[in-house]
Amino acid sequence: MAELEAQERQLSARGRRMFVDVVVEAPQRFSRQVRAACEAVLPYLSEAVFRPRFVFQEVMAEDEIVAALERIKKRGSQGVILKARDVSTVADALNDLETAGIPVVTLVTDIPQSDRSAYVGIDNAKAGFTAAYMLANLLPESTGTVLTSRSQEAFQGEAERFLSFRERFLALRPDYKVLEISGGAGLSAKTKRRIVTGLEQVSSVDAVYSMGGGNRAILDALKDTGLAPRHFIAHDLDADNLSLLRQGDIGFVLHHDLHHDMRQAFRAISARHGLSPPAEMSQLSDVQIIAPYNIPGLVG
Repeated sequence: MAELEAQERQLSARGRRMFVDVVVEAPQRFSRQVRAACEAVLPYLSEAVFRPRFVFQEVMAEDEIVAALERIKKRGSQGVILKARDVSTVADALNDLETAGIPVVTLVTDIPQSDRSAYVGIDNAKAGFTAAYMLANLLPESTGTVLTSRSQEAFQGEAERFLSFRERFLALRPDYKVLEISGGAGLSAKTKRRIVTGLEQVSSVDAVYSMGGGNRAILDALKDTGLAPRHFIAHDLDADNLSLLRQGDIGFVLHHDLHHDMRQAFRAISARHGLSPPAEMSQLSDVQIIAPYNIPGLVG
């Protein structure tokens, strides 16, 4: 029976074209990664011939995200891969797509209050726990300050990283202070302004856990305020982080295989159309700890 079902799916998929809309709110350095990963995996997907359509914007207000999803619903689509804020208006628009038969897969940051078909991306809670464990063991002093930075408080993935980090780190190092500065959208100028303002009453920073990017700006802000952290943990192997890692300006990057995420996203959409076996609701990528000496060969 399983063999017959597989044959039926192959016959159904043969020659079928599927338009998938990829909607991402993120700085260009991450959007470029998403597009590159998408284009890299498409030739190896056998379920159908996928045709991606990209909507990338560095900052998208709630009404802009909703408007983009409404346009997709009106135009028609076989699926949406979405990185967006976890707010009720976006969740409602996502639910409308699902009701219309357009499956939505959330990418790297989830919208759990919605009826989305699947989430693909890094295990954000595990990432926060990993960063906490690393810094708790790296910092020699019994007390100090760790700076944490998020690009956008409404991104569920970054929020999960932060909450997991703070919980585990303070359990391991209760005499430390966790300083949170957020809201720069991962953009250099905005991030630097936020960090400089947030550090006005701070006398020292022993380490940084950056969950949302803009790391050159964070380092510049720390330099301008005379604070030089001993340790710096970042996320994602984009061009900026690769350069900073190789130069020794940041010590570690918590990485996940975006190619794997994109394959899983397209397969989840295929499953909703009956072209592949049913997919799990959450398909988490493991956390990889990258130092200057183990940068993956396919990156940079």
